[in-house]
Amino acid sequence: MISSAMQMSLFLMTILSSLQFLPVSSFEYQIGGNEGWVVPPANDTGIYNDWASENRFQVGDTVRFRYRKDSVMEVSVEDYKKCNSSHPNFFSNTGNDVVHLNRSGSFYFMSGVSGHCEKGQRMIVKVVSSDQENDSGGEKSAAASPSALVLSFGVFKAVLTQLVMSHVASYVFF
Repeated sequence: MISSAMQMSLFLMTILSSLQFLPVSSFEYQIGGNEGWVVPPANDTGIYNDWASENRFQVGDTVRFRYRKDSVMEVSVEDYKKCNSSHPNFFSNTGNDVVHLNRSGSFYFMSGVSGHCEKGQRMIVKVVSSDQENDSGGEKSAAASPSALVLSFGVFKAVLTQLVMSHVASYVFF
C-alpha cells in the first residue's frame, strides 16, 4: 500500500508536470490607469507615450482602453503624425476596448474625437517579438514585465519540483 505522504508527492508531481503545458505568455495593459483614456492635462501632453516607453510590449499582449464619450482608433504612422482620423485601421467607441497586439512593430493609437489627438490623446506602442526581446539583452523591471512574471513562475516551478523530488526520494530510497 502507498502511504498518504507518497500519494501526496505523486499528486504534486502530476500537477507540476502538467504546468509545463500552461501558456503564460501574454499580459493586459490598462491604458491611463484609473483615469482611463482621457485628454491629458495641457502641461503633460506626452503622458501616454512616456508611459508606453516605460513598458515592454510583446506579441500576444493586449491593451485595454476605458473611456467615456470618446473613442480609440489605430492608424498609420502618417495619420498619427497629422492627427488624421479619416482612415483608421481600427475604430471603436464602446468605452471598453481590448486591442490585441498580434505582431511586432509599432501600433499608433489616437482618439477619434475632434481636437483630442492634438491635445495629446495619442500613443505609440512598440511591440517586440520574444526573439527580439531575447536578442536585445535589455533590462526590464519586474513590475513592468510580464516576462519577469513568467520567469519567476519558472523559477518557482523548478524549486518546487526539486523539493517534491527530494521528498519522493526520501520515501523511495530510505
